Amino acid sequence: MRFQRYGTGAGVGFGAVVAGFGWFYSSVLLDTRRRPLFPERVLDARGGTVTLARNRLVEQPGIWGLRWVEGLAVMGPVGELYDDRVVRALLDGPAPPPGTPAVVDAGPFDPDPGARGLAFTEVAVATALGPAPAWSVPGDVATWIVHVHGRGGSRREALRILPVLHELGPHQLVISYRNDESAPPSPDGHHHLGDTEWEDLEAAVRYARAAGARRIVLYGWSMGAAIIGAFLDRSPEACNVAAVVWDAPLLDWRATLRQQARNRRLPRMFTPIAAIITSRRIGIDFDRFTLRTHPPAVRPPTLVIHSTGDTAVPVEPSRELVAAAPALDWPMRYLEVRDVEHTAAWNADPARYEEAVTAFLREQLG
Repeated sequence: MRFQRYGTGAGVGFGAVVAGFGWFYSSVLLDTRRRPLFPERVLDARGGTVTLARNRLVEQPGIWGLRWVEGLAVMGPVGELYDDRVVRALLDGPAPPPGTPAVVDAGPFDPDPGARGLAFTEVAVATALGPAPAWSVPGDVATWIVHVHGRGGSRREALRILPVLHELGPHQLVISYRNDESAPPSPDGHHHLGDTEWEDLEAAVRYARAAGARRIVLYGWSMGAAIIGAFLDRSPEACNVAAVVWDAPLLDWRATLRQQARNRRLPRMFTPIAAIITSRRIGIDFDRFTLRTHPPAVRPPTLVIHSTGDTAVPVEPSRELVAAAPALDWPMRYLEVRDVEHTAAWNADPARYEEAVTAFLREQLG
């Protein structure tokens, strides 16, 4: 009897631990607060170069931002590589003082389209929760590109691609959505992982339609793809979408949860528990966000771009969806980039990235 009681007690205790970790993981997932981190250390900055302690992120190829509390600089390709440090060119911006904590940032431009030499207007999109700010970059009023950033990101995610798309001619709208800075909060204070945020995208598309748009292109990064997927499945406005571009798209929430649990060194058993808890907390059906098995009702021609080095959103669901696309009657094109991190395909090779995007959109838009 004592052994049975001990066994029962141990089982209850273990179950409580698993549930506790599941609740913790769920809370991290739904948390809308932004906590800037500066994990890198500037060792030196002079003569048009910056030296950083070496690690996998610091030595990624291409063009990157280097952000610290007081500033932002643009770093060029790696110039010198040593066992303990990396020397990169400083292409623009101030030189950070030695010893400065910093972060390598896929977004090398700030604070708005003016930083890319583009005229723009700050507008407000009327959402169900209140006005959400957006950048409106003028162009052909008949075709609009609506940009949707990822979870924890911001509108400046689109600044990398705005100039080359401006040359194509369409009007561009870079939106915010609930829980963004200056945008309305969710009523419960949680991220909803695309399950309600798509309604703010719908409001943006209606804004564009009211301004004269006859064709819509949707351009999404990371969770922006999940938002677009939900919009394509649920919104009556989806029939106006002529094309989609997805960069490092989140196409399978369960696969992404498993990947991010590995990043946090959590045992695999916590992932389904966290998913169940999250579903109960915000009402999301994660199966609807596995687009390979639950494709949206509207499937416009889509360009998918992903990197093999993405540790935030795994590349495998992108490969699987592209492979399944013919059977789903979903015109799809795929560009895979090697080694760089999440949403960094542009950073690795801007010319190749921009050529792929513009060639796809010229083909779709005529």
